[in-house]
Amino acid sequence: MTRRGFLRVGSLSLLGMSIQQYLHLADAWAANGLESPQKKAEACILIWLEGGPSHMDTFDPKPNSRFKPIATNVDGIQVSELLPGVARHMDKLAIIRSMKSEENNHPQGGYYALTGHRPTIGELFPSFGSVICKERGPRNAVPPYLLAPMPWETYFPDYKDGFSAGFLGPDYDPMVLPDPSGEDFEVPDLKLPKGLTSDLIDHRRSFLKVVDRHCRDLEQRGELGVMNALSERALTMVTSPEVKKAFDLSRESEQTRDAYGRDRVGQSVLLARRLVESGARFVTASGYGYAEWDTHADNDELLREKLGPTLDRTLSTLIEDLEQRGLLETTLVVVMGEFGRTPKINPNGGRDHWPDCWSLALAGGGIRGGQVIGASDEEGAYSVDGHVAMGDVFATIYKAFGIDFTKTYETPFGRPVYIANGLNNLPGRPLTELL
Repeated sequence: MTRRGFLRVGSLSLLGMSIQQYLHLADAWAANGLESPQKKAEACILIWLEGGPSHMDTFDPKPNSRFKPIATNVDGIQVSELLPGVARHMDKLAIIRSMKSEENNHPQGGYYALTGHRPTIGELFPSFGSVICKERGPRNAVPPYLLAPMPWETYFPDYKDGFSAGFLGPDYDPMVLPDPSGEDFEVPDLKLPKGLTSDLIDHRRSFLKVVDRHCRDLEQRGELGVMNALSERALTMVTSPEVKKAFDLSRESEQTRDAYGRDRVGQSVLLARRLVESGARFVTASGYGYAEWDTHADNDELLREKLGPTLDRTLSTLIEDLEQRGLLETTLVVVMGEFGRTPKINPNGGRDHWPDCWSLALAGGGIRGGQVIGASDEEGAYSVDGHVAMGDVFATIYKAFGIDFTKTYETPFGRPVYIANGLNNLPGRPLTELL
């Protein structure tokens, strides 16, 4: 692209060029050594706080919390005393304190937080991880979308729709992994059966191509073409040394594994870092157990003894690790659950579900840190300056990835839906302060 060509592109907006058309130029810019200002994120790690964390006890400290607010390394911003490590990295974090959801039970709330849609009968909407993988595609042989580990084995069938690709199809579903903190952790699907070598697979693939040549027209239509593409991808994964290395936590130093923590939470976040470093596009670190942040009883004890320390340790370690490896600028970190907790403590010493106002945190991937977006009232019950919808967060994330956030998909029933779907099914808008 010459200077004249560049100037011509810059003038297209005057000729009626749409946002969608502009974003489609991102690949052309990259191919010619020009970086699009809309595209910084290449991968995303979602730290899923299963059960819904108490925002006034973590990211939005309030007088009705028994935990004291502490200063961060950004003047004027405070977080809970439970998060001293996070406080030291506030310059890299952005906290949204005025989130609002439309569902207040766990399966429905999780589905809404991950898709931006309320559950409906007969239609499954894609998670934002699936949308990112569809729009940006795989980076190499490493699976683009992974869920580590399988959350809450007993209850996962009730929750899996929120993490799925919905009507986009199985191509964009996550690969679900075992618990990486187990001593016998391995990914069975990446292990060849005994007696079957990579060379033998190559011979069989060559023979298969000879046979397939006679029915090529059929394979390029309908399900046969999809099956062929999936088979090729699966074989590439199984025979790739780089893919096996990505899942091999033993390649990490003992010091690094200890820093993240030798539990489900710490090792799932460490594995997520390894996977995005190796080429994964989106990884959900779901190390918390079923409803672990669902503190209907003993809220303060659970936060003090377990939940607060694990979150502080893993999030602060991840930010440090990504920065040291030069990955923070291109790796977006999202920290959230499905909603917040009630301002009032119940008779059991707990906090109940609260979707009307809650907090989430973002870091990396081109996000401007050292900021708080929105504000809640004195008790953390309601927003005082307007709420932020999941669709607004998705629009922000998509823009960071260079994805057209105004885009719609057509459902199997022929209905167009926004990929960044906000409240009342209106399109989400990016939070311009963050980009």
